[in-house]
Amino acid sequence: MTLREIKELLDAEVLVGHDQLDKEIKTAFGADLMSDVLAFAKAGSLLLTGLTNPQVIRTSDVLDIAAIIMVRGKRPSPETLRLAEELLIPVLTTKYILFETAGKLYAKGIVGCMERVDDERAFT
Repeated sequence: MTLREIKELLDAEVLVGHDQLDKEIKTAFGADLMSDVLAFAKAGSLLLTGLTNPQVIRTSDVLDIAAIIMVRGKRPSPETLRLAEELLIPVLTTKYILFETAGKLYAKGIVGCMERVDDERAFT
């Protein structure tokens, strides 16, 4: 799916990255703990989160996350949006909760960036 199709599916508002809506998205990861994102998310994935602080943008930059969807209608501060603009990371917001957002994306073919966590990684 393209980011534009995801925007329509989630009735999302684009906050940053209007010029990147043709970006292709195949995988996603949902979390509010940036340590989990760092440990398990993969480059090119869509990040679903309820967090709105600059650390979300910095973590996404380190991992080369394709775009961020902020759930539950959350809106980041101007500082966070400026950082996303500087780093060219699209940021959207949707009123759906994380569970519904993930479900809608999964139903349309977006899969998790990993199928499951193996036992060794779960305890690190």
